[in-house]
Amino acid sequence: MWDYVLVLLAGIALGALGRWLYARSRLRTAGREAEDILAGARLQAEKFLQDAGVKAKEELLAVREQLENDTKNERNELKQQEKRLLKREDNLDRKSEALEEKEAQLRNFEARLENRNRELDARAGEIEGMVAEQRERLHRISGLTAEEARIEVLDRTTGELDREIAALVERAEARAKETADETARKHISTAINRLSVDYTAEHVVSTVELPSDEMKGRIIGREGRNIRAFENATGVDVIVDDTPGVVVLSGFEPIRREIAVRSMKKLVADGRIHPSRIEEVVQKTRDEMEKVVEELGKAVAMELDIRGLRPREIMLLGRLKFRTSYGQNVLDHSREVGFLSGILAAELGLDESLARRCGLLHDIGKAVDHEEEGTHPELGGEIGRRCGEPDEVINAITAHHSDAAAESLYATIVQAADAMSAGRPGARRETLEKYIKRLERLEAISNSYPGVERSFAIQAGRELRVIVKADKVGDDESTRMCREIARQIETELTYPGEVKITLVREFRIVEYAR
Repeated sequence: MWDYVLVLLAGIALGALGRWLYARSRLRTAGREAEDILAGARLQAEKFLQDAGVKAKEELLAVREQLENDTKNERNELKQQEKRLLKREDNLDRKSEALEEKEAQLRNFEARLENRNRELDARAGEIEGMVAEQRERLHRISGLTAEEARIEVLDRTTGELDREIAALVERAEARAKETADETARKHISTAINRLSVDYTAEHVVSTVELPSDEMKGRIIGREGRNIRAFENATGVDVIVDDTPGVVVLSGFEPIRREIAVRSMKKLVADGRIHPSRIEEVVQKTRDEMEKVVEELGKAVAMELDIRGLRPREIMLLGRLKFRTSYGQNVLDHSREVGFLSGILAAELGLDESLARRCGLLHDIGKAVDHEEEGTHPELGGEIGRRCGEPDEVINAITAHHSDAAAESLYATIVQAADAMSAGRPGARRETLEKYIKRLERLEAISNSYPGVERSFAIQAGRELRVIVKADKVGDDESTRMCREIARQIETELTYPGEVKITLVREFRIVEYAR
């Protein structure tokens, strides 16, 4: 039994020794692993410290570089500010010197002014003494009392001051008009340069070519019955002369003459010429002319881009194609005025379409003035009212010859455009004899008034310059005389556009310094 106990104890001792040896081995292994872990941790810590140091150095360098750049920029800005301050200081120094110089000049001027005032005071005392002496002498010579002399001197002084004030006002008005005239000339020249038109000439006869001279006998007919029937149906004269191959149609009414020309061409082409055929062809041509007139009115309205015209207005515009004024075709003239009015309105910032409408319709009364009583502006205004035209258009029609007051800028624009279209070279034609007689009559009318020294018709008869004698015609009488001359010219003469009457009363004062 004791042996079994000894063996058991020995086994326990051996087991305990083995466990101790195993535990010791594990401790040594764990120590080595701990050392390896510590060594790795030390290496990682050293590497981390190295990387952190490098990054910190880089950031430090970047911050240092940024600080250096900021410092450099601030230094540059300070230098620029310093330069500006120096420059401003120089300017202030110069201004200060200039001010000091001006102050010195002012002090000198004040000193001279004080001296001048003292001289003037002394001179005023002398003048007062002289005036008192002269007043006494005048009183003795004229026998006037002091109050009467004072009133007379005041009246004379007032008259002189009125004349001086009038002269100053006239000069101020002239200066004020300088810029306006320059602007107006610019707009007008722009409008004229942008409009290209043809020259016109007056025609009162038309010719129709014939295939042979034998046709002349057929036109005349037996005992002249064909030619009489044609003249009665058309209202024009047929002239058959020795000119080979043509027959001449003469008439002052363009529409009737155009109907006659078209009818004659149809009869010549057809060959059947007898009274009943003539009446038939003329009537058919007259109906065709209405369509032609309508197409002409529509064409000009479309050309100027004018919408909303009534059928009556379109027909009347078309009839203007066969109406002339001093050789100028009225429809072409109205189209020119429409274009010019639109251009001027565009330059002035106004409604271009409304201005073109005013310009195109301004002479529409000429389409009926030979059929109805009244002037063409009055008739045109009535047509505009009946057709529901705007007030600006009606006023432009009635005022384009200054028969009525211009109530809007559009009326003034149409007046200017009408004068430009009618007054341009080649627009209207007069015979030389009529032209010279009109100029002579203009001068004769003005010379017939008492006190007129000379008169000149200038600007191709569009202006009359009248010079009166200042000692015979006063200012009030000059105004009345100018108005009477204008009324007499309107009554006795016929002329295109308007005539400007300028009356000149020159008042001269001569003094001699001895």
